[in-house]
Amino acid sequence: MMFSRRILQAPVWTAALIVICGTASCRPKDKVATPAGSGGSGGSSTGAYGGSGGTASAGGTTSSTAGTQSTGGTTSSSTGGTTSSSTGGAGGSSGTGGSGGTGGTGGVGGTKNTGGTTVTGGAGNAGGAGGASGAGGTSLIPDAAPDTVDATPPPSRGPTPATTGHNFPFPQNRENSRCIYPKLYRNEDVQTIYTQWKNDTVTSDGAKGFRRVKRPKEPGLDANSTVSEGIGYGMLIAVYMDDQTLFDDLWQYEQTQLDGRYGLMNWYIKADGSGPADNPSGVGPATDADEDMAYALIMADKQWGGQGKLSKNYLDFAKAQMSAVWNNEIYNFIYLRAGPWADNSNLNISYFAPSYYKVFATIDKTPTSDWVKVTDTMYTVLNASLNSTNGNTTNGLVPAWCDSSGKPNGGAFGPTGGPSPTNYQYDSCRTPFRVGLDWCLNGDTRAQTYVAKTSGFFSGTVGGATKIVDGYDLNGTSHAQYQTGANPLVQSAAFVGPAGVGAMSSPTYQTFVNDAYGVLVTGKAVVGGTYYDDSWMVMSLLTMTANFLDYTKI
Repeated sequence: MMFSRRILQAPVWTAALIVICGTASCRPKDKVATPAGSGGSGGSSTGAYGGSGGTASAGGTTSSTAGTQSTGGTTSSSTGGTTSSSTGGAGGSSGTGGSGGTGGTGGVGGTKNTGGTTVTGGAGNAGGAGGASGAGGTSLIPDAAPDTVDATPPPSRGPTPATTGHNFPFPQNRENSRCIYPKLYRNEDVQTIYTQWKNDTVTSDGAKGFRRVKRPKEPGLDANSTVSEGIGYGMLIAVYMDDQTLFDDLWQYEQTQLDGRYGLMNWYIKADGSGPADNPSGVGPATDADEDMAYALIMADKQWGGQGKLSKNYLDFAKAQMSAVWNNEIYNFIYLRAGPWADNSNLNISYFAPSYYKVFATIDKTPTSDWVKVTDTMYTVLNASLNSTNGNTTNGLVPAWCDSSGKPNGGAFGPTGGPSPTNYQYDSCRTPFRVGLDWCLNGDTRAQTYVAKTSGFFSGTVGGATKIVDGYDLNGTSHAQYQTGANPLVQSAAFVGPAGVGAMSSPTYQTFVNDAYGVLVTGKAVVGGTYYDDSWMVMSLLTMTANFLDYTKI
């Protein structure tokens, strides 16, 4: 659960560094220049002297690795071999000739030396002096655009072959034809941000012999505390990065912090691990965290199989987790509620993860469980929340809390819980990610229709990924929460990343997806807090590089 949660504005991502080569050394060795420009007529080339004496004409100036340009008609040898004749500074086979010489020494003209008629050059010597006796021959400066080379090595690509006990090692890069991906994305970028997330947030302190995800620097929140949401994020990240040891540690920590009533983790834990925090009360589970854990456990079963360091199989834990979610966090058999305390009057649409429920439906065979019906109902709520009264019909900006009719509910926390946000904020911003997955992974057109709205808003109305701020009113007016004051250019990965994932739904948004990726890979979009933004950096990049997958379909 997030009540409210940064990086110098990232420049637009450059896909590849293009080096324009001005010397023949940048050209392929078998490249032969084509004649162009105005050079002097050539003399005989078997000797060391150029054409007939007099003032040299201006030969076309090119550089060459074939030989050293000479002065006064003296040529140097080329790797190309011996020539039989030369045209105004023809180069060896590896490049074009040198500059036309400055005044060749008078000598006996070569064959066909009259009237400036050029003589075909051989493949060898470079840099013969251009003579002045003719009306101007042909130099070898090509008219074509200079050759270019891409100095950036091609990005590595998966899928990495399975090894014993690891069915989907990172990276996988199993792209789906329904979605687009950032141009020239790099798995090394994901690894870098994963390492950053791990260094910033994963700790064994207060974890009872295991590891947990801490909140080291979150605005207004207890330093180094843990929320169940972070454990869910961590388990998802670990399974897709093929980090089984971390995954097992996080789940075992989760098992030490169960609420004692529902069989689910208390949502907010003190830094020392002694129990639920007090302000606000950390007692009771949060649905978004619990469903993330259930999905991660299913993926762990497909990734590693067995039980790792756990007391029973991943799949058995997954089934128990799904059952606990269904029994305690589904209201009236059709609504996804925020926790056991909630009903259909205080729904949080950003908890809605339809791609998960399609997987749950294939595993949870309990007769009373109907994950398909929950999916249908919550899509109805999602669409109902986008209406003319809210002013968000076309932009996709869902309220943080609303009732089942889509009406924003500022009293979702009850009479003693304080006001609840109703704008598009640090909960709401996750919606394009969770719903967008349902298009990429499952092809549900309801998901595609929704993310087309958010993608059009962020890429068009807002002006692109680098212009996104950390909050909006439902009508699209900027309502930044932390991206203010001294941080106007510091963004939040929790807003940029999910918006980018949603935009993967159509080639129309290719530039926007590229730019969102560019913001994330800087590792600095953390204005909403280190833990929260780091987590969304990694999960968004995993999705943008085709590593956030449904292993049950592979």
